[in-house]
Amino acid sequence: MTTEYAVRATGVGKTFPTKAGDVVALTEVELTVSAGEFVSLIGPSGCGKSTLLRLIADLDGATTGELEIFGKPAAKARVDQDYGIAFQQAGLLPWRTVGGNIALPLELHGMAKPDRAKRVADLAELVGLSDFIDRFPDQLSGGMQQRVAIARSLAEQPRLLLMDEPFGALDEMTREYLQGELTRIAKETGAAVVFVTHSIPEAVFLSDRVVVMSPRPGRITDIIETPLGDARDEALRESPEYFERVTAVREALHGTPVERANER
Repeated sequence: MTTEYAVRATGVGKTFPTKAGDVVALTEVELTVSAGEFVSLIGPSGCGKSTLLRLIADLDGATTGELEIFGKPAAKARVDQDYGIAFQQAGLLPWRTVGGNIALPLELHGMAKPDRAKRVADLAELVGLSDFIDRFPDQLSGGMQQRVAIARSLAEQPRLLLMDEPFGALDEMTREYLQGELTRIAKETGAAVVFVTHSIPEAVFLSDRVVVMSPRPGRITDIIETPLGDARDEALRESPEYFERVTAVREALHGTPVERANER
């Protein structure tokens, strides 16, 4: 049986020309993400995590190598609406309600009004905002705004969700709550997820695999499996298996074993 890959990167590199000379942001990136898989990208600032996400989203073009989304060039996948995308800032239109913001991609692609209304209602329920569908963004908390952004990114029922530090600006309690919600949403929709984060615990909690990247020029230095099962709940955060995986990612990120408390 042939594995269906949501993302396949082969020898992908990205170089940005500047007045001071070329800047190599990514080099020789080799990565596959299976359909329905949750993969996090982690590494130091400037390592090219967001650049790689932008290449997958066809917001920029690779300088070298090949990039396929569900077997298609990234540009074709964008036209076919195979992916949704969410950023650190929710980017909601302040003059539109929650429902209006969620509906925006559907309106742009000409979905009939009755179908659009049902889809918006279903998405609002999925992210727990059915009671806020007529509210405006300035009437929502930061976490609620991000839930609207996630719902909007899912409007076209994409098979791939691209997320660039979507919880980075939130307080810890809200962040942990939305991590749990995201694992539920990913499971319910069956979408593959590529998730950029600076947080090791967040990456381990969310992911099937954590991809560790080097300082610029960014390349993949390690991929850590996180076989923690489907129950990504608060109990998981206190489990020995979770802490073991967090330590493994931290050691891969730093390139040396991390000193444990009982070794001091």
